[in-house]
Amino acid sequence: MAFNLDLSGSSGYDVRQKRKGGILALPAVLWLGFFFIIPLVIVIAISFMQRGGRGEFIRPEFTLRWYETVFNQTYFPVFVDSIVLALFTTVICVLAGYPLAFFIATRKGRWSSSMALFFVILPFWTNFLVRTYAWRLILGNEGLLNGILMSLGIVQAPVQFMFTDFAVLVGLVYGFLPFMVLPIYSSIERFDFRLIEAGYDLGANDWRAFWRIMLPLTAPGVVAGCILVFIPAIGSFITPELLGGNQGLMIGSLIQRQFGGTGNWPLGSAASVVMMAIVMLALMVNAFVSGRKK
Repeated sequence: MAFNLDLSGSSGYDVRQKRKGGILALPAVLWLGFFFIIPLVIVIAISFMQRGGRGEFIRPEFTLRWYETVFNQTYFPVFVDSIVLALFTTVICVLAGYPLAFFIATRKGRWSSSMALFFVILPFWTNFLVRTYAWRLILGNEGLLNGILMSLGIVQAPVQFMFTDFAVLVGLVYGFLPFMVLPIYSSIERFDFRLIEAGYDLGANDWRAFWRIMLPLTAPGVVAGCILVFIPAIGSFITPELLGGNQGLMIGSLIQRQFGGTGNWPLGSAASVVMMAIVMLALMVNAFVSGRKK
């Protein structure tokens, strides 16, 4: 007995579904094209132009001068310091965020876990600028931290915490720690802890069970958290501006000063393009590592 299958209907259905999907995606494509791609092209184009004279921001003359300026001895250390601070921020967030996420995910009862997660998200209810200003009150010469140290007799005079890399690092860790905790918490919550019990049965201790079983299986959350922390940290502007001053100059502050202060739009655009290249490199490394793990 022969059966004739008519696949034309299903094929037509697939075409209609793809057409509907394209129509539904059209607003998002137009939005990204108008507010992301076009401004990005403009910034890249300005980075290859000459700085304008009095009364004009740019002159449409091709040059590579501003990329050479970005990599000279004046500006390149700012990029290096920004990358180092962002890496330190990411590492500290991992070391602090993983135990915190583990603690939240392993609370018995949904109410306890939800309350702990609520306290992690609670700082987002306050404006980031206000929270950064609060650290000025804590780290200032007459602030809370110096007051505690002096009252305990640990120091005799106020310690200069403000306008240092330490202050910037504290502010970055405080600001971006929830972005590390949330994806790690999501990975640990889905983790099957029976695998740990199986590891114990096979002779593994706590450290080997964590290193060989739990960490690899929750690594996607760690990697996602690292990306969510590193990318905004490297381009942060408010935190280094308020807590670091001239001593905590980072890429975001450098770009803002070129566009708003000195009016050197081509140099600010070149710095922006280099920063975006660093971010893209970080994303490519993440994609490569994720592909190797799969």
